[in-house]
Amino acid sequence: MPIVNSLMSWYLKRRIPAIEQLLNHPLDVQQEQFFKLIRTAQITEFGRKYDFKSIQTLQDFKARVPITNYDDFKHYIDRMMQGEQNILWPSEVRWFAKSSGTTSAKSKFIPVTYESLEECHIQGGKDVLLTYMLQNPETDIFSGKGLVMGGSHQVNQQHNDSFYGDVSAVMMQNMPFWAQYLRTPDLSIAIMDNWDEKIERIAAATITENVSNISGVPTWTIVLIERLFELTGKNDLLDIWPNLELYIHGGVSFTPYRERFKKLIKGSKVNYLETYNASEGFLGFQDQKDKDDLLLMLDYGIYYEFMPMSEYGKDFPKTRTLEEVNLHEHYALVISTNAGLWRYIIGDTIKFTSTYPFRFKITGRTKHFINAFGEELMIENADQAIKEACMQTEALISDYTAAPVYFSEGSKGGHEWLIEFEQAPTNLNAFAQILDQTLKNCNSDYEAKRYKDMAMLAPQVKVLPKGAFHAWLKVRGKLGGQHKVPRLSNHRDYVEEILNLHAATHQSLA
Repeated sequence: MPIVNSLMSWYLKRRIPAIEQLLNHPLDVQQEQFFKLIRTAQITEFGRKYDFKSIQTLQDFKARVPITNYDDFKHYIDRMMQGEQNILWPSEVRWFAKSSGTTSAKSKFIPVTYESLEECHIQGGKDVLLTYMLQNPETDIFSGKGLVMGGSHQVNQQHNDSFYGDVSAVMMQNMPFWAQYLRTPDLSIAIMDNWDEKIERIAAATITENVSNISGVPTWTIVLIERLFELTGKNDLLDIWPNLELYIHGGVSFTPYRERFKKLIKGSKVNYLETYNASEGFLGFQDQKDKDDLLLMLDYGIYYEFMPMSEYGKDFPKTRTLEEVNLHEHYALVISTNAGLWRYIIGDTIKFTSTYPFRFKITGRTKHFINAFGEELMIENADQAIKEACMQTEALISDYTAAPVYFSEGSKGGHEWLIEFEQAPTNLNAFAQILDQTLKNCNSDYEAKRYKDMAMLAPQVKVLPKGAFHAWLKVRGKLGGQHKVPRLSNHRDYVEEILNLHAATHQSLA
């Protein structure tokens, strides 16, 4: 099998000059992407509506095309799912990536064009492997199989010639032949939508495979590993897959799970690499060893704008270009893509850690934060606090969510944290105190509101039994794939649903 590694190395390294171009000339690369996008789409219905043909500058584009969200595009996408073409993008659109919904729809269906598949999602996967090979010249990764913890797909019920599913499933269905040869399990198992059965089938199909790398969100990867341990009696994944050397993760922050994976995969043999592959596009990946920021990929058919969070929610928000961004300022991502999204708010927030080259960290979601008392708590803060509290109390978490506790007569407000532990803390009160103090240390707004309990009380931590979040996602029809437990909410809807479900289940078992 060494010849496979040599052939893959030759194939992937052809990309090196293009990567050097985006590293050394990022603004030129982005300008080229911008003009390529509007010239290609000028014949579409959307392009004619906003007269893309006469656009000469970015200022023209910004003046004509408004900032958009899914609800703005839904009527276009509904028509596309019924078979209409040349609406947002000129090439045929037959695939749609399904992700969590909006206020007006249970799910979002993001168009996936041939160009976005080949030039963005699949190219991103190849660049990740290339980067890993360059960092690890002695790798033997292609001598084994890549285990992909992907989602599911199905035929679109509105039109027989189009399909939708989680972006990972869409990618698996459209992977080049060499990638299909190098992955496991069989596609019929990989795209199943019943996650209880799917975990069983994946475990049975891969337990004797030579797995060298895994790709998937941490939560479902942990579920699979624990099932493998049950089947084998092992407690170290390297005892099952001794040639495992890489775990590619994304979808949620890895910070709260890092210590947990050290228990599941012992030693320092396995490397960890984060990617940012959303339904809307592959945006970046971790390109440096021992650093956890991500390289923004600028030549995947995506043009980026960055909206300062101070502009978010305004009727006519201003955005910045790459050239105008500041380090460590929070921005909402706005993208125009070769999938036909135009000035689209993706819903994630980032901050830049470096420029030239442009590297960043994902800091949260535009809708997933807590700011009930002016504390402006972001997911980045929460993940860091959870990590610190776990380290100091020897705890391991499975999942968590938090929401405000509003003022009531005779009581001040604060935050309520629902946490499911894999390993409970040695002292729950100490855990809550460390959580609170770490939030104060990394967020001055939170610290100010917590001063002497004047505006906010200390956080309440409630421990949920193992499987509680799994049960809640299952009841909501959001088990598996791209669906995740929301870390922070500026309302109590999710928290109340989870608590009510737990109370009902506990009562029925009593």
